Amino acid sequence: MNFLGIKVLGSGAYVPTSILSNKQLESIVETSDEWIKARTGIKNRHIATTENTVELAYQSAKQAIEHANIDPTEIGLIIVATFTPEQLTPSTACLVQAKLGLNDVKMIAFDLNAACSGFVYAMSVANQFLKSGAIKKALIIGAEVLSKIMDCDHRNTCVLFGDGAGAVVVEYDQDTTESFYLNSSGDERGVLTTTPIAVVNPLTDNQAEPIHFQMNGQEVFKFAIHAIKETIMELLEQANLTIDEINLIIPHQANKRIIDKVVKDLKVPSEKFFLNLDNYGNTSAASIPIALKEAIDTRHIKSGDKIMLIGFGGGKTWGGCMISL
Repeated sequence: MNFLGIKVLGSGAYVPTSILSNKQLESIVETSDEWIKARTGIKNRHIATTENTVELAYQSAKQAIEHANIDPTEIGLIIVATFTPEQLTPSTACLVQAKLGLNDVKMIAFDLNAACSGFVYAMSVANQFLKSGAIKKALIIGAEVLSKIMDCDHRNTCVLFGDGAGAVVVEYDQDTTESFYLNSSGDERGVLTTTPIAVVNPLTDNQAEPIHFQMNGQEVFKFAIHAIKETIMELLEQANLTIDEINLIIPHQANKRIIDKVVKDLKVPSEKFFLNLDNYGNTSAASIPIALKEAIDTRHIKSGDKIMLIGFGGGKTWGGCMISL
């Protein structure tokens, strides 16, 4: 499998075993199974209870390494895309390095926060390291435990999100052409954000407050549609392809209505887009690698196919890359 410029050697995905259904949410917040499905396409989401971000990332990474059938010591770079780490330092990536038993291996390890675009941003960064020859193989992970920042009293956000992680092992392929597109726009109006971290110290009267996720649903809807279409057009132009030549598009799994509108605007079959958010909800940076792993396992992707990965999220950030098998 080739990300244009880099080759994917193996993939993995891991989600917590506990499932929170729409029916269960009816007893937590004022909502209904019908309301959630009609507005989002989501039926279930996996929720962490005993595991946190590092463990989810580690489990998906272990799968990806096993699938790649490589010696883990060949990995020279670990990037974890997340905005829900367990702690500010050490990074999730460094803690995954330790759990993989790679502390004695020369390694570059760090986290990257581009919210729901994080995985495609991380792929682009890894591509630069690989292309430079500084490393030979990289482990790229998207991992989130979004349940710990959800406000369960706010039905417009708490019904959307789930927890999980996905990972890929990659190497550089000099026989392919790079095709990446990234963009951003500072979200000064708080369209897609978390509550601020208060400055609490002996010189202030501030009180620490829980960090909660917040969003303006209508504005996010409009932004997402624009971001997806812009990214698709940019990638098609780079690759000198038409959308009819693309076999599958794997977007960030945010909301089925967003994808339905893009399908209508682009006049393409809905089957052009791979969706699995009905069983996972929105897992932010983890959603694309989880969907990629499932698309591979269910044979939605076959050798010779041309595939797009499209991310969009807080920042605001958006972008994507082309892959082929």
